[in-house]
Amino acid sequence: MAIFGTKKKTEKKDKVVVRHRARTAPAADGAAHEIIRAPWFSEKALISTDKGVYTFAVSPRATKASIAGAIKEIYNVEPRQVRIVNLPAKRKAMRTKRGTGTRAARCKAYVYLNAGDSIQFA
Repeated sequence: MAIFGTKKKTEKKDKVVVRHRARTAPAADGAAHEIIRAPWFSEKALISTDKGVYTFAVSPRATKASIAGAIKEIYNVEPRQVRIVNLPAKRKAMRTKRGTGTRAARCKAYVYLNAGDSIQFA
């Protein structure tokens, strides 16, 4: 039992903890536009821009660090946080003999900016 045990407590040495690697990874020439394909224009995405959250369609192979680097390269703003969402393929009704088809799987990223920063699309 821990309360009545006879073992003496040993002192723990302070450890240096590295919480994360570099926030942004530099993109190769022209690779930023391959990572970030287009802004995501939906009603929900446009409402969230008032809070400093921007949504983009991204490559499925893109990482959070590469997305942050591409945002910095294209729009000249430093993202605070990046979240990635994988959207699965959907079965959709087609008005043909075949009947149904599938919509392609997609990937989008939510990019959080610092207060005062903004991105102009037009």
